[in-house]
Amino acid sequence: MFWLLLTTKMKKIIFLFLITTFFLSGCVTIARKEVLPTYNINGVGYYSLISLCNGRGINWQYDTFSRVIILNKNSHRINLRVGDSLILVDGSSLVLDQPIDIHQGEIVVPEKFKEQVIDVLFRESAPPPKTISRVEKIRKIVLDAGHGGSDPGAIGRTGLKEKDVNLDIAKRLANLLRNEGIAVVLTRSSDVFIPLSTRANIANSTKADLFVSIHSNANRVRSLNGFETYYVAPNVSDSSRALTAAKTAALNLDSASFASQSQDLKAILWDMIYTNARAESIELANAVCRSMDSNLDAKILGIKGARFQVLRDARMPAVLIEVGFVSNLDEERMLRNSFYRQKIAESIAQGIRVYAEDSVIIEAAKR
Repeated sequence: MFWLLLTTKMKKIIFLFLITTFFLSGCVTIARKEVLPTYNINGVGYYSLISLCNGRGINWQYDTFSRVIILNKNSHRINLRVGDSLILVDGSSLVLDQPIDIHQGEIVVPEKFKEQVIDVLFRESAPPPKTISRVEKIRKIVLDAGHGGSDPGAIGRTGLKEKDVNLDIAKRLANLLRNEGIAVVLTRSSDVFIPLSTRANIANSTKADLFVSIHSNANRVRSLNGFETYYVAPNVSDSSRALTAAKTAALNLDSASFASQSQDLKAILWDMIYTNARAESIELANAVCRSMDSNLDAKILGIKGARFQVLRDARMPAVLIEVGFVSNLDEERMLRNSFYRQKIAESIAQGIRVYAEDSVIIEAAKR
């Protein structure tokens, strides 16, 4: 809308500014390695068992009553038990220096287990380190755990509260992203209430590159289940948002002094920013859904546009993820499981990674 009001000269100025911006935005090359959340327990290093298994393609089973874990791959079978340091590897006993443990609801194994067992039996299965280019714009992500405090969100039939599921997955996802060198800001890190208007403002004020809101779904129809992602709906007016942003938000375009001289030009640039952010949000939502589809045995409901306030107020690519229906007994049971929540977090992290890698191709095409 604003673009049609411009003179030819003004269009040329904006075009030259955008071309300059694309050339100035470089890429950074980093080594991508096996991502393993690590914990320090009484001075001893531990790894997340589910991350270790997923990274090596190892099948696992866990009995919550006996606390026995069975790992299988090819002809190898490993028996572990939470609290014990004695394990069975293909029928032979091996005593670890430290026992298998549970930390923050997640089964963890000592470093020696990885070195003495996993690296020996499954070394050939470890994916080789790859060098990837990650667009510099993916440097900071704000993770928003929906609901909290006096607002429990949806509550499952057996009492599972959405606010608890959201926070746990957000924290797990934060650990994974930080291990990849991405700065993460949590809108809440404990069971507190945060107003909707504050959540997107945190992302805006910290100049985040992505905003990801984690939620759990619910419906009166108990049979409904599945995973879905949302982006800001096309019927949310970018022009209206641009007018508001032009009056209240800085563009941080120090080298483009012309932008600070005209409210109309500011609105035009904000309109372009919002339009681009929606397109990027759709790409991110697609990448996360594809990752969930490949990693979890979950029904994928796809991506949808919505007018959620946290999406409308965000000034960067933003998605809202519904990880499952707590109103569905089967999904409520799965969402109670720390292994399943970890796999959700890892799938979202992989989706973000794929989105970032795809952006490299887009950026290259612009040059």
